[in-house]
Amino acid sequence: MAMDVNLRDLRYFTEVADELHFTRAAERLHISQPALSKQIRALEGRLGFSLFHRGSRSVALTAQGEALLPAARALIGDWEHALRAVRAKDPAPG
Repeated sequence: MAMDVNLRDLRYFTEVADELHFTRAAERLHISQPALSKQIRALEGRLGFSLFHRGSRSVALTAQGEALLPAARALIGDWEHALRAVRAKDPAPG
C-alpha cells in the first residue's frame, strides 16, 4: 500500500516524540499547537494507527510509535546527509 508521508510529517512526529508534549514541540517547530496536533492526526490517519497515547496532561508513544521512531530518525538523517553531500559538490549559484 503506497502512502504519501513527507519529511515535515516525520520531523513533527520525532519532535513530539522527543518532547512528549505537543505545546513544547510546537514551540520548537515554530508552529501553533493546534496546527501540530492536526498534522499528527492527519499522519496517523494516513498510517492507519495512532503514534501517541494522549492523556489530559500527558503524551506517550504507542507501540507503533516506538517501532516507527528509529526509522523516522534514520530517514531524516539520511536526507540531511544527502543534502550536505550534494551541496558540498555543487555550491549554490551566485
